[in-house]
Amino acid sequence: MDSATLDILALAAHRDDVEQTCGGTLLKMAERGYRTGILDLTQGEMGTRGSAEDRAREASDAARILKVSWRAALDIPDGRVENTWENRLKVARVIRQQRPKVLILPYWQGRHPDHYTASVLGYEACFLAGLAKLDIKHAPPVVGESPSFYSSGVLAPEGVGPHRPFKIIYASLYHDVRPTFVVDITDQFEGRLASLMAYKSQFSDQQAGSGIFPAQTEIRARVESMARFYGMLGGVTYAEPFVQKEVGLVDDIVAIPVKSI
Repeated sequence: MDSATLDILALAAHRDDVEQTCGGTLLKMAERGYRTGILDLTQGEMGTRGSAEDRAREASDAARILKVSWRAALDIPDGRVENTWENRLKVARVIRQQRPKVLILPYWQGRHPDHYTASVLGYEACFLAGLAKLDIKHAPPVVGESPSFYSSGVLAPEGVGPHRPFKIIYASLYHDVRPTFVVDITDQFEGRLASLMAYKSQFSDQQAGSGIFPAQTEIRARVESMARFYGMLGGVTYAEPFVQKEVGLVDDIVAIPVKSI
């Protein structure tokens, strides 16, 4: 994966969160020629199933399926994602290096504390990344970085300029909230499902976590029913939901999609 800057970066707490919430959207954008990336805040070492090493391999497989240009993980402890100054600097460093135009964050409410904390952490890190006088070149590197990662002068650890994404949107699949908009992933649904199933340590039938995880034969039905529900809201077959905090701007009201009646 090369070190050119990104158009879209999806940030999540755990490896497989992005695949579940916005994987189809990332695949669709990649197929349209945009450079996409994924930043996982943790390495998944506290998961009921599998190990951090298992999930790292599976994340690489999923990234190839989703055609992302860049993926990395931070060293924030799994199960203890906290909105600390140090963690904000770690994320801000990546924002400055990758310089995404659009950032996808988890929704700011939900069952798992890591998920909603990642949302606030990501937003506040974006604010810090735009402060010209903030020196973050000494923040710890992301896991797996090598000297070749800094081959481009634009991405060198010293002298990386301030940057904030133009747009921040929130993947809301983990929380029951009416979306601001949905993205049609009808053509990308099978790829999205394949990226999720790349996590064999998580979604294959096994004794560990059998009372928590659905049986493998049920996974497709569950994923498909959610995608169909949001697709129905947008008048398409399959879709993924998103929320934006700001008001949308419409230039031509005749061109607004989705029928009212």
